[in-house]
Amino acid sequence: MSEFWLISAPGDKENLKAMEKMNTVTSKSNLSNNTKFAIPDFKVGTLDSLVGLSDELGKLDTFAESLIKRTAQSVVEVMEDAKGKVQENLLANGVDLTSFVTHFEWDMAKYPAKQPLVSVVDTLAKQLAQIETDLKSRTATYNTLKMNLESLEKKSRETLFTRTLSDIVNKEDFVLGSEYLITLLVIVPKPSYIQWQKTYESLSDMVVPRSTKLITEDKEGGLFTVTLFRKVIDDFKTKAKENKFTVREFYYDEKEIKREREEMSRLLSDKKQQYQTSCVALKKGSSTFPDHKVKGPLLRWLKVNFSEAFIAWIHIKALRVFVESVLRYGLPVNFQAVLLQPHKKSSTKRLREVLNSIFRHLDEVAAASLLDASVEIPGLQLSNQDYFPYVYFHIDLGLLD
Repeated sequence: MSEFWLISAPGDKENLKAMEKMNTVTSKSNLSNNTKFAIPDFKVGTLDSLVGLSDELGKLDTFAESLIKRTAQSVVEVMEDAKGKVQENLLANGVDLTSFVTHFEWDMAKYPAKQPLVSVVDTLAKQLAQIETDLKSRTATYNTLKMNLESLEKKSRETLFTRTLSDIVNKEDFVLGSEYLITLLVIVPKPSYIQWQKTYESLSDMVVPRSTKLITEDKEGGLFTVTLFRKVIDDFKTKAKENKFTVREFYYDEKEIKREREEMSRLLSDKKQQYQTSCVALKKGSSTFPDHKVKGPLLRWLKVNFSEAFIAWIHIKALRVFVESVLRYGLPVNFQAVLLQPHKKSSTKRLREVLNSIFRHLDEVAAASLLDASVEIPGLQLSNQDYFPYVYFHIDLGLLD
């Protein structure tokens, strides 16, 4: 399972025995894997400051999880052609998320434990806020590129009446630069191809004989060229309409055609080279190593900052355990934190019952309320289902679910 329970109980002799009992029961009953979760000693400050930090950390926890999920989803979107390899880009410090959580060590260099707790929390909040700002900016740029490309691609998939023609027509299909002649494009329904070939020359005076050519077609009809004198354009359009032939308003502009083609090529190139994984050949001496994977800038940034945000999130979980343990169990600081990984979803109810039974003595009122929803816990703002006799926080690694 990708679910973890981070709990704590007082570190006195009685509760250490309770922890041992929990490990024995959960192991024999095959309910969970349990590992110690090391949390450093922080400068506690006043209890009032801890109450404020508890609330702030709760909000920061929710924000961090949301940011991680958004970053992971961005990885999915950018890796649209290789979605099966998304998980290998969602790592923390180069290892899979489960390994990072189960082998968690506090990063003293990045978040010094000797600093006041308020400063540590502030550092985490600023780091996550910066990641979110950058994520919004980078994904906005990517989405704009993607939308522009999709808009051009959509135009190429529309009907002959509306689709772009820059990828279809060529200079050779038109009479250009003539003072008297002009080439028109006419949409002809498929059942009317023969009729068109027989009648187009007689739809108006001054139509150039044998000047029609099928340029492209879709399931509904075909796009034909026809060359005639400029002065009979209106008459030709009228007669064509009467015969259910539609003259497409299009005049060949070489500069515009070139601009549109280059725009499509540029967008495709930017999307592939700047934002997605590509392969290059690396040369070392006389040897060539093909298919070396090179990630685009956005994917590289997402991978690095997903890791940074996830690491920050687990540090926030550790801080929440510390603060809640001090508030719950008092001073001096003395508690033991343990990480439980339930073996399967169906065993979580039984695991909860075991924990509530073993640690019932920590809060008899809370333990009773778990059995009787009508019992209220004085001064507790949470619903009874969120409160247990022991400190408890949930970690869900199903970030793409």
